[in-house]
Amino acid sequence: MENLSGILFQGITGKILSGILAISLTWTIISFFFPLNIYIETASILLGLFLFFKNKLYLQLYHFSKKDFTLIGLASLVILFAGAFYPYISDHFGYYIPTLEWLTEYGLVKGISNVDLTLGQMSVWHIFQAGFSNFSDPFLRINTILLIIYIWYTVERKNWIHLCFLPALLLFSQSPSPDLPGIILSLIILNELITGNKNTSLLFAFSAFVFAVKPTMIWLPVLILLSSVFILKNNFKHFLFGILILFLFFIKNLWTFGYPIFPVAIGDLGLSWKPNPEVLKISSKFAVMKTYDMQYSYEEIQKFSAVDHIKNWFSLEGIKSKINILFILSLVIFILFTAIKKRKFITFICISILIKSMLVLAFSAQYRFFLDVFFVIFFVLSYEYFNQKKSIVAFSVLSLFFISMLSFPEIMQKYIPSFRSGSLAAGFEKEQLYKPSIYKYQRFDTFKVGNFNFNVIHNYPYSFDTAIPAITPAYLLDDAKAGIFPQLSDKNDVKKGFIWKKMSSNEKREVQKIINTIKITYKQN
Repeated sequence: MENLSGILFQGITGKILSGILAISLTWTIISFFFPLNIYIETASILLGLFLFFKNKLYLQLYHFSKKDFTLIGLASLVILFAGAFYPYISDHFGYYIPTLEWLTEYGLVKGISNVDLTLGQMSVWHIFQAGFSNFSDPFLRINTILLIIYIWYTVERKNWIHLCFLPALLLFSQSPSPDLPGIILSLIILNELITGNKNTSLLFAFSAFVFAVKPTMIWLPVLILLSSVFILKNNFKHFLFGILILFLFFIKNLWTFGYPIFPVAIGDLGLSWKPNPEVLKISSKFAVMKTYDMQYSYEEIQKFSAVDHIKNWFSLEGIKSKINILFILSLVIFILFTAIKKRKFITFICISILIKSMLVLAFSAQYRFFLDVFFVIFFVLSYEYFNQKKSIVAFSVLSLFFISMLSFPEIMQKYIPSFRSGSLAAGFEKEQLYKPSIYKYQRFDTFKVGNFNFNVIHNYPYSFDTAIPAITPAYLLDDAKAGIFPQLSDKNDVKKGFIWKKMSSNEKREVQKIINTIKITYKQN
């Protein structure tokens, strides 16, 4: 990768990050044609091992002192311990695992969003995780590995403030959540910009990659564009590699979702496999209700005045309102900080963050979409304050706090009952000292509508280990409400993708029978 695009920065973590970018892009292209199965994984790992020894990359390790290795070792033990807890993020069960199952068994499937709208996302990070999930990472802990890479970066670059962020990021280590690589990679790129890295081509490419991993990180490519054009005076050729990555991202979305950016129905090319408009409308309504933490119906929200929209968002029951208030307060503080500093680069960071914040507030102002803003603002405000000693103290104290939350989730469930994901945390089990904890359920029923045989999980809302193809009960209801149902483009080949079609009267009766069966199952349990 470095031979093709240049060196991001000297050192082993620079090579690791370039490798992540190379593998992710290569596997994304491969997944259009082939599943990311054990053969792809084996070939990639053997090639990696060959190059590791051929190029004597292990010599890079000698650049670290004994003190460096001690810090890396202790921090890595904390990360590994945290990463071994049971997954508890709800998206892990309803989105991450089903996505990985489809990628490893079929690759990128055309029109997969017709089966389950969330599958249309297919984050590039999940492509990266899927490629390693056959045998080298069957417990899906790639985020734990990324956190260890992050501690290597921190020590190698001697930018100690990153130690302050690690403890909070431990909460993302049990699942392949794209939020974690989005936050970590954006902080690394931001750090490189602050320390004077002028490799615009590769920095913009990485920012485009971060956007492909998590589109809500749009502030990063905007920042690099602004700083490159108005500070470094770069020309178009410096953005070419990043533009190619964005082009691949749009093509991937068109293939799986039918529109360039998930889940927005903008840029309609008239593709036959795009989702049904009524299903998209239902999803849009749900996003609006999620903005208000499902505490108001869609009809109630539609009746809000402009003042009601703001007042009710700030006065939600539970922790969400506190996060919303803190978000706006942080933006105000950062704007004032920018005005006082009067530095062009900080001004561009502020503009980028405000653009991202306005987009999030306009589409779906859920706290998980602006979580990264807190990290960026704290990073810029505290960059010159945290030296090595202060950072290690902060890391130690905060790690103890967050590990305690994971180990004793009943405390979190008692004092933060509105944090729904916390209710899924299971606490410490001694088995996790030698094996990461995972859930197994594997109970489902099989049905057929039209030419589509599918599975529905038994008495559970998420299809996390249901044999594919699977439809979650919620999306089954959405399809019934819209009067449509997914069908195979070719009844003999799943890889050729899915379309939707209006149900006949017989198919409507069949779907209603399935829904009644699901409801009876829930009542019995």
